[in-house]
Amino acid sequence: MERTSEMRRRSGSDGGSSSGRTEEEVDGLGWEVRPSGLLVQRRGEGSVSGAAMAGVPHPPPMIRVKVAYGAARHEVSVSSIATFGDLKKLLSVKTGLEPADQCLTYKGKERGNTEFLDTCGVKNKSKLILTEDATSLEKRYIEMRKNARMQNIQRAICDVSFEVDRLGDQVTSIEKSISKGNKVAEVQITTLIELLMMQAIKLDSIPSEGDAPSQKNLQGKRVQKYVETLDVLKISNARLKPVVVTTTWETFDSPSTTNWELFD
Repeated sequence: MERTSEMRRRSGSDGGSSSGRTEEEVDGLGWEVRPSGLLVQRRGEGSVSGAAMAGVPHPPPMIRVKVAYGAARHEVSVSSIATFGDLKKLLSVKTGLEPADQCLTYKGKERGNTEFLDTCGVKNKSKLILTEDATSLEKRYIEMRKNARMQNIQRAICDVSFEVDRLGDQVTSIEKSISKGNKVAEVQITTLIELLMMQAIKLDSIPSEGDAPSQKNLQGKRVQKYVETLDVLKISNARLKPVVVTTTWETFDSPSTTNWELFD
């Protein structure tokens, strides 16, 4: 404000003329003196923007880079002063590959996450190559094998659970029959016990990984409970007398005999 007032005073002292040193100083700041002596900001092409006068830097330009990932081709808009780590984050959205699993190569050299694009010479329409990190590939392969093994374990436990459910229904059926006083063939009880014990052996052969131990323990307790129930039912069944089934036959009168007349 003081400088503007001084300039206006100088302009007034020169009789409203915009010539001389005062005009040069005003032009350098992007201002002009109207004929009336009023100092205003110039609005022409040569005017200085408010941001530039205030010392605010222009934002860095954006560039488009071409990235080859296998057979796929991607174009990404990124700041010219961004890092390769920033570019990996943008590529993660397009490729689905996590930044930590990415390897970016430019001009035959692998670039680190903290390296800047402009420092390495990356410009608009520059070409880069994206590959998956070898260590990441190995980790993912190990993880896939581990997941497959866990799926097999879960499937084996589910098979045992299904079979125990089926055998448990038969135990319940035998229990109801004995509770009503109906004797059951002992071979049915012993066969059920053997089948349940076979499921217990299968459980022992399943590897204990992840949450498998808790599931195996749960199914093992179910098998034990059914076997103990059958042992009790076996004793109760032995005390029952076999049911004698009597059959009443319907009797019929003997057929009448017919005398036939004989002819010569």
